[in-house]
Amino acid sequence: MYSEIYLRLEPLGLERVAAAVRAAGHEVRLVDLQIFRAPDYLAELEEFKPAAVGFSVNYLANVPEVIDLAKETRRRRPDCFIFAGGHSVSFISPEVLDHADGALDCIVRGEGEVITPRLLEAIGDPKLETLPGVVTRHGAGPTPTLLEDLDRFLPARDLARRRNKYFIGVLDPCASAELSRGCPWDCSFCSAWTFYGRSYRKASPEAAAEDIASIQEPNVFLVDDVAFVHPEHGFAIGEALERRGVRKEYYLETRCDVLLRHPEVFAYWKRLGLAYMFLGVEALDEEALKLHRKRVTPSDNLKALEIARKLDLIVAVNIIADPDWDERRFAIVREWALGIPEIVHLTVTTPYPGTEIWHTESRRLTTVDYRLFDVQHAVLPTRLPLHKFYEELVRTQAVLNRKHLGFSGLKSVAAIAGRLALRGQTNFIRSLWKFSQVYSAKRQMADHARPVTYGMRPPAAPVAKPKASDLFVHAPMRRDAAAS
Repeated sequence: MYSEIYLRLEPLGLERVAAAVRAAGHEVRLVDLQIFRAPDYLAELEEFKPAAVGFSVNYLANVPEVIDLAKETRRRRPDCFIFAGGHSVSFISPEVLDHADGALDCIVRGEGEVITPRLLEAIGDPKLETLPGVVTRHGAGPTPTLLEDLDRFLPARDLARRRNKYFIGVLDPCASAELSRGCPWDCSFCSAWTFYGRSYRKASPEAAAEDIASIQEPNVFLVDDVAFVHPEHGFAIGEALERRGVRKEYYLETRCDVLLRHPEVFAYWKRLGLAYMFLGVEALDEEALKLHRKRVTPSDNLKALEIARKLDLIVAVNIIADPDWDERRFAIVREWALGIPEIVHLTVTTPYPGTEIWHTESRRLTTVDYRLFDVQHAVLPTRLPLHKFYEELVRTQAVLNRKHLGFSGLKSVAAIAGRLALRGQTNFIRSLWKFSQVYSAKRQMADHARPVTYGMRPPAAPVAKPKASDLFVHAPMRRDAAAS
């Protein structure tokens, strides 16, 4: 739902895998189903007649769509090799293969740059499942292989068509770039650290700067889970950009404690064009922050917001709404959010495969519909009646939306909207009036009533501490190695 309004990001991971496959000598085409629709994909399938098709499944809510497309691909091209990979599917490979019922030859777990060319070379081998990270209905290979050098296989951006459709907020159009990969923290609600084995790797400053310099768009979203964990890395990239005379407008995500420790690197990037920052505040009280294992205090979060204000950055923050909230809790959050200048977003506590709370949450799931695992639907029992929970959620989101968007928001960004319209960029302008079409308690209730064709396998009985083998996709790294 969030991506229906506020952003549409280029498929950077898929572009990097495409670069690796192309480097191995294959012809590659990319169809981004954020922009194109199933009939466009099927037309491309008939025209291109590929020997192999790979689906990227980074979001759990997209699993049913991909399974249906895989089945239709198999029907139309029975001899085609069909596989899937990506973040979310890496945690649920066996059940997705079962749902696909033979339409998928395999799932690729973990990062795709190293293994995908090897997989394509091995098509026809009856022992595909012996490859690292490859899962078939007959078995699973060894632990997936991490890409050791992030300078390799820079994104094949030329494969992404209609690039003017990518945007985030007023950064329209907006490309994406990756300076580092992974996260050394271990928040209980997040699956980034479990996917990457709590590793943290950096591109070389020269390669990162060269990649950004090659981008045609005037705006760049830095996709790093936590920007500038090591400030010297941020300074080195910035200096390389300055040497090249590169000037862009940037949006990044980081943690409040990283901003507190290293405000100087963010001040430097402000001079380079940093304009927007996302901070995962997540909760207002100490107890909830400990539950999320954020390793920060409410005071730390408030100090970080003050630093961002002094840097004159436009900041968006996230608060996680627990299904246990009542009317009073929603009212407290509304009051707090209206009293600060930052943009405040709400997501809903969602235990999903890959998160620690998938294994530890004692409340039982109320649904097994993949499509509802989008952090905008309640998948756990709510204290309020479900329709009332959604009414409070939408009411809170609507109040915060009116604070920055809607007609009053348009007045404050009229000059920006005018410039975008003159350039033919309408993604942001359209978002100003989309809220009521997308966020609706009636729509969310109706979503729960949809028939479920493919049901998730619910988690086993909750445990206090999950085993590493149940958590991680890539092998977990030592703490000192992860932070280096």
